[in-house]
Amino acid sequence: MFAIIGYVVVTASVLGGYMAGGGHLDVLWMPFEFVIIFGGAIGAFVAGNAAHLKRSMSALGTFIKGPSYKPEDYMELLGVLYSVFKLAKSKGDLALEAHVENPDESALFQNFPSFIEDHHAVEFLCDYLRMLTLGTSNAHEVAEVIDTELGLHHDEDHAVAAALQGLADATPALGIVAAVLGVIHTMGSITEPPEVLGHLIGGALVGTFAGILIAYGFLAPIAQSVGTSFDADSKYLTCIKAGLIAHMQGYAPQVSVEFARKSLSGGVRPTFAEVEEMIGELPS
Repeated sequence: MFAIIGYVVVTASVLGGYMAGGGHLDVLWMPFEFVIIFGGAIGAFVAGNAAHLKRSMSALGTFIKGPSYKPEDYMELLGVLYSVFKLAKSKGDLALEAHVENPDESALFQNFPSFIEDHHAVEFLCDYLRMLTLGTSNAHEVAEVIDTELGLHHDEDHAVAAALQGLADATPALGIVAAVLGVIHTMGSITEPPEVLGHLIGGALVGTFAGILIAYGFLAPIAQSVGTSFDADSKYLTCIKAGLIAHMQGYAPQVSVEFARKSLSGGVRPTFAEVEEMIGELPS
């Protein structure tokens, strides 16, 4: 919603200001200039980002929807962690084995429908719980492994955001290319009357205008928004890490969950009282 509002403001401000100064919109309609800019930008993007092309396309959905996780998702995650840690404390880590080997059939995880549908998060948590069932007990070593995995995820996300930013950065230069080609075309028509030359020169300048507007008014905000959403979503796995490491260090389930809660940013972090209330309502 905010993206649409922002783009409406950009378009209305630029075109409205142009028209208010006496400009005519039909002068800006130069389809071949846009073909040069968009065609060149897309071609360069595909050539330079083949490895990230699929994720870059799906990132447009991220731009539209924003971060994947909402406050209620984090609250449910804290409930998952509490239930897991409570079971492990009362019956031992080996009691988790049946749940982590078949999470889709786990009665414990079935209590948390949104979490169980997030296959990436389920796999992430179960992989490290499985390490506990196999006898891993060094919290510092596990923390290092988790940090390595999270770093890989960050690098993959950063590559996608950087690819989109590169697309934005390239567009003004392609606008200059379109403008130069327009000037070349104009020079080939130098014997034409002034009104014809004026139209050709105006068309050439539209390329520069369009390239800059598309880059900084539309594409760069997409790259920025996607990067921000990726950073926000990374806190979900960081929350799992904080709780898991606290559990491995021997803390009670409520304390381990508090470690996890404190790892969240203010926008999605529930209060201590809200978590306590949620824990009290969990199935025994």
